[in-house]
Amino acid sequence: MLSLYVNSPIPNTLSPFKLNSSRPQRRLFSSVSLRRLQVKASSAEVAFGEEEKYSNEIPEGLSREAMPKHVAVIMDGNVRWARQRGLPSSAGHQAGVESLRQLIELCSRWGVKVLTVFAFSYDNWVRPKVEVDFLMSLFERSIKTEIDGFIREGIRISVIGDSSKLPTTLQQLISDAEEATKENSNFQFIVAVSYSGKYDIIQACKGIAQKVKDGIVELDNIDETLVEQELETNCTKHPSPDLLIRTSGELRVSNFLLWQLAYTEFSFVQTLWPDFGKDDFVDALTAFQKRNRRYGGRDS
Repeated sequence: MLSLYVNSPIPNTLSPFKLNSSRPQRRLFSSVSLRRLQVKASSAEVAFGEEEKYSNEIPEGLSREAMPKHVAVIMDGNVRWARQRGLPSSAGHQAGVESLRQLIELCSRWGVKVLTVFAFSYDNWVRPKVEVDFLMSLFERSIKTEIDGFIREGIRISVIGDSSKLPTTLQQLISDAEEATKENSNFQFIVAVSYSGKYDIIQACKGIAQKVKDGIVELDNIDETLVEQELETNCTKHPSPDLLIRTSGELRVSNFLLWQLAYTEFSFVQTLWPDFGKDDFVDALTAFQKRNRRYGGRDS
């Protein structure tokens, strides 16, 4: 799942990439679709925070007090977006960059405390090597491009998932980025890379089992709080998303945050990720703020 979604998950990335204009374009790149992609890529070249595109003012009809503290997003539809325009799949991932940057900015300005995006599923390693290699390279360049802006804007970046399969250079970049932003508190951006909700629960169970074996934890003391302390999302004060958004019309969670989504409100939208923008986000937030979250209880 990259876009930061490769599986219907490959969404995108964080960083700006120019089209290689030095090579002749094949005919399937129509002049209209190519120009549109160039505009999107060009607009993404401004690093986060260098251009104030959105006001801190909440759109009419929304309440800052009722904003979800944690929003999770499955950024789906990059490849379909590209195919509809006769472009290679890599162009779809590049075009989705600006959508992600806009969402980060909107969340940070409107009072959302945490944004988690499904960038690359553990299940996505079966994808063609050329696609996986491109995505790994895209991640690296994205971190390098955005890190200064994150530091300047007080944004903390955290990466969750099984990092052991990532390129060593990417592992080091992730470690450096997390270290450089760990004291930032304005907003937290969590990227799920090589992540599996099932694996997350399994590794939590193993961690607890080891503590029981070592005599650190008594069997009767195992509860939800202890499990959540062992999950990957223990990196944030708000581990359970209030709202999950999935683009492209797919109606599934695709092995994403399975424990954490227990009482999350879902918003499935038809828009493909590269086309997801402010209006789509406002619609999702508006629907969220109208819902009555009972957490298993009844209306009074």
